[in-house]
Amino acid sequence: MYQTHVRHTNNATATEPGGVTAQGLGKRFGELWALRDLDLDVRPGTVLGLLGHNGAGKTTAIRILTTLSTPTTGTASVAGVDVVADPLGVRERIGVAAQQATVDGLMSAHKNLVMVGRLHHLSKRDARRRADDLLAQLDLAENADQLVKTFSGGMRRRLDLAASLVAAPPVLFLDEPTTGLDPRSRNDLWELLRDLVRNGTTAILTTQYLEEADQLADDIVVLDHGRTVAHGTPEELKAQIGTDRIDVTVASASDLPLVVQATERFASYAPGVDHDLLVATIPVVEGTRLMEIMRALDAAGIDAVDLHRRQASLDDVFLTLTGSNDSTDEVPE
Repeated sequence: MYQTHVRHTNNATATEPGGVTAQGLGKRFGELWALRDLDLDVRPGTVLGLLGHNGAGKTTAIRILTTLSTPTTGTASVAGVDVVADPLGVRERIGVAAQQATVDGLMSAHKNLVMVGRLHHLSKRDARRRADDLLAQLDLAENADQLVKTFSGGMRRRLDLAASLVAAPPVLFLDEPTTGLDPRSRNDLWELLRDLVRNGTTAILTTQYLEEADQLADDIVVLDHGRTVAHGTPEELKAQIGTDRIDVTVASASDLPLVVQATERFASYAPGVDHDLLVATIPVVEGTRLMEIMRALDAAGIDAVDLHRRQASLDDVFLTLTGSNDSTDEVPE
């Protein structure tokens, strides 16, 4: 199941209804640019993953595209509608699932969705029918009359997603949709998102789980300090930073710099070091054998606990392209 990707589900272009485009999009707060020169071309029925550290510009981009903030520079359109010229038109065509659940805990699941439907000007009958359909689709029908405050985190997240789908929007914005979910709930939500995209929904996803972007995204934009530092499919991004990695686990943190020094002649990029896990990750040049690394470590007198060879992941891409970042929050808006 984890190997089922959503990739290029149709051949439509982003100029058709359902796509998202941006040219030179930027946002400045005083002298600080939270976002600079962002270009997007998201085709209908595909998933764009926005990745970056906290403060990289992801939330700023989402706020502009969902009309919650106006850009300082550039233009953008969602489902064929300009976000500045016609914000109401954009809001009629989008669904937004924020990082924090926005449903009312003092109402039942069914009443929450009916209320959202009425706010979207559905008739009472249509709002109830839509609520019934979504609760069934999200495996919440048995909990329809239960107060939301009694829901588990996974149930609340699914209900929050249902609320964003009441109006059947062609474009869906998901801000870290699986944060705090257990693995089973996360997997269920992944399958739901795949089904939505197969049926033509366009999704823009921000996430801290790079495996999630690897599994769901057709295209990825990596932001760092407000600028795009990489753009491509998951496979293209992984190819940019080379081939295999060798993880060397040691018994003591004092051995980590020795591992880096002993293996530097085999590295295509600067090795990564995880002091908590006591692991040094060596991005090896093509053709490097595991035995060569073992011999180098032995010659340096390093007693490695474990050696593991693997392919590059999006985590490697992210760390290679963005490095460390001390920011903890997005720029306030």
